[in-house]
Amino acid sequence: MVKFLVDQIIIFSNQHLNRQNSYFLITRKYPYEVQQINLQRLDKAWKRWLIPDKTGKRGGRPRFKKSGKLRSFCFSRVNHPKAVIKFDGKQIITTRFGAIPVIVHRPIPDGFTMKTATITKKADGYYVSFTLEDKSVPSLISTENIKTAVGIDVGLKEFLTTNTGETVSVPSFYRKSQSNLARKQKKAARKEIGSNNWKKAQNRIARLHQHIARQREDFHYKTAHKLVKEYDMIAVENLNIR
Repeated sequence: MVKFLVDQIIIFSNQHLNRQNSYFLITRKYPYEVQQINLQRLDKAWKRWLIPDKTGKRGGRPRFKKSGKLRSFCFSRVNHPKAVIKFDGKQIITTRFGAIPVIVHRPIPDGFTMKTATITKKADGYYVSFTLEDKSVPSLISTENIKTAVGIDVGLKEFLTTNTGETVSVPSFYRKSQSNLARKQKKAARKEIGSNNWKKAQNRIARLHQHIARQREDFHYKTAHKLVKEYDMIAVENLNIR
């Protein structure tokens, strides 16, 4: 019964989208596929709330997003004849905004096909990420060719400990930035909510949080790269911590 109601909600939403675009001119400015993907996101959110998973848990009730709170939107087609967004290696070309130069983080590998594009607004600007498809499947190393192996245990006191006794300490990036974060939050608290100075102060706080998140991400990548480079097989303890 619940699944039937969810399916009826998404069908009604698609029908409502067609009528909405015929009544309101402002919605015609946005690509239809972007609006459809937003409806798919809404459908997944309702299903996570109404239908429990295998463990019996359910997600939180979807909340209404105010204007400016939706920070990302997705295009379902890239470099397609009917796509509204294209990428030529140096810039993205949209039917509404024209050509937008971008800083390419890494080139698109040969043989990969771009499927979707997601534009996300972050504290320091806008980012576009592509979903790529590679039909080739890499071959795994057989157990006979494994020369080096290691077992790791992730803990709270130490970030991880290997079976050889090597430890990686917790970097504590957030704790090191707490005093700086407190100063920025105090300055923001003195501003009038909604003013331009308040928005600038909030952006400085968001940039600091983004810096901390990037520090953690960089630490995780470097730690994982070091392990993968040194060992052919890595065993991780499977814990169900509650």
